[in-house]
Amino acid sequence: MLPHQIRTAIAQGWPVALPLGVLEYHGEHMAVGMDTLAVVKILEMLEQEMDLVILPAFYYGAASYAVEPPEGNGSVHVDAEKLLPVAQEMFRGLLRVGFRNIHVVIHHQTENFAAGMPTDLAFKFAARQAIFAFLERQRGEGWWGGEKMADYYARQSAGDDPFNWIKVHPLMSPETMEGYPFDHAGVGETSLLMALCPEGVDLGRLSDERWYTRSARQSSAEFGRRGRDLVLARLRQIFRAPAQSTAPERK
Repeated sequence: MLPHQIRTAIAQGWPVALPLGVLEYHGEHMAVGMDTLAVVKILEMLEQEMDLVILPAFYYGAASYAVEPPEGNGSVHVDAEKLLPVAQEMFRGLLRVGFRNIHVVIHHQTENFAAGMPTDLAFKFAARQAIFAFLERQRGEGWWGGEKMADYYARQSAGDDPFNWIKVHPLMSPETMEGYPFDHAGVGETSLLMALCPEGVDLGRLSDERWYTRSARQSSAEFGRRGRDLVLARLRQIFRAPAQSTAPERK
């Protein structure tokens, strides 16, 4: 993007999306970047139909080695406590640029998103910390308790809340998972990647040695398109929600 395009996106409150994920072993038949690739490809589709800023993808989350050891398999794990300061600086920078409609979309370990897992928890906490620091720097200590914030709760109910400047979403919500399987390198993920990024799947290399890949025998791009469409429909609703006003903030 050129600077004038960035200024247009700020003025018009465009959604700004950060694809967040990991590099993790997904069996012999799938790309190790699956969790991030799926988010990137979905966002690229949405970019064709709406005004949307897609930030460079962040692949270096907390993959863990719970599935397989990394040697020769490609998983890269960065501890959540190391992610936190990096994510804070990223968010502080985006806020200083002027973005107020930031969305982080993640697919890795999100089957119980309400409870959270290391990567999404680190970015959620970093978002809160960055917003608090930004507001205190901009408005001074005691900003929330001042008279100018007396209508805070009324504004919050209308969606005008600075703590909504940065939101973190799972690629697949609980409602999405009711209509499409959530798994690890099984029929759900394999089919989804076949629909989104077919070069990231080679079923000829599929092995039945691991329990979590056996269902991938039933994978198809057609089935993956079902999951793709469910995800797209939900993110359309999220991104098309009214953005907070970009009018000059009260001092």
